Amino acid sequence: MASVEDAILEAVAAVPAGKSVSPDQVAKAIDLERWRRVLPQVKAAAVGLARAGAIVILRHNKPVDPAEPIKGVYRLRAL
Repeated sequence: MASVEDAILEAVAAVPAGKSVSPDQVAKAIDLERWRRVLPQVKAAAVGLARAGAIVILRHNKPVDPAEPIKGVYRLRAL
């Protein structure tokens, strides 16, 4: 099984430039049956990737600081 980080990077690479993916899409790619249980891991991995400068986390279609807590609906986009 690929790591959560790999799943995020593959998902954002698979969409056209400037488009984003939901954490649900990534979680379902990892485990279709129990995807809701994977969501906290997706969020943690997304924050790590955003801090490393690999992806952007969006809220209301605007980039957010990964150092701040991410609450509510968010999406992931490649740089």
